[in-house]
Amino acid sequence: MTATDPALTALSQSWCALSLLHGKIEAHVERALENKHGLSMREYSLLDVLSRQHSGPGGHLQMKQVADAVVLSQSATTRLVTRLEDRGLLTRYLCDTDRRGIYTDVTESGLALLAEARPSNDAALREALDEAAKNPEFAPLVQAVEELRVPA
Repeated sequence: MTATDPALTALSQSWCALSLLHGKIEAHVERALENKHGLSMREYSLLDVLSRQHSGPGGHLQMKQVADAVVLSQSATTRLVTRLEDRGLLTRYLCDTDRRGIYTDVTESGLALLAEARPSNDAALREALDEAAKNPEFAPLVQAVEELRVPA
């Protein structure tokens, strides 16, 4: 079944096309990150999200917030954090004011790997989008992604 299968409703066709595009892009970027840097997309995303934390009030993410940011369950996020912590890319620590709260920080090694991987991620993403834009089914979606401006 393709995204343009007549048995699907227009909404289902659109959702199917978006899902297919996402899968193709994610697979392409994942291969690039894994081959060049030994990182999965989730690992890269986690390092990226955590690298934007800052010190001071409101500057740290609890594990639930991290899970929401990388779209994983809390248990899957904990396993992911543990893998990166075992590689020396992250550290975990308890909140000073609430001993139940667990926070994470990217280590210097994690920041270095992220900086090294970011150009590969961006290049692979560009390649995947350029390839997808050649397909009439995906071209409008690629255009929408390219025009999207996420507020800072």
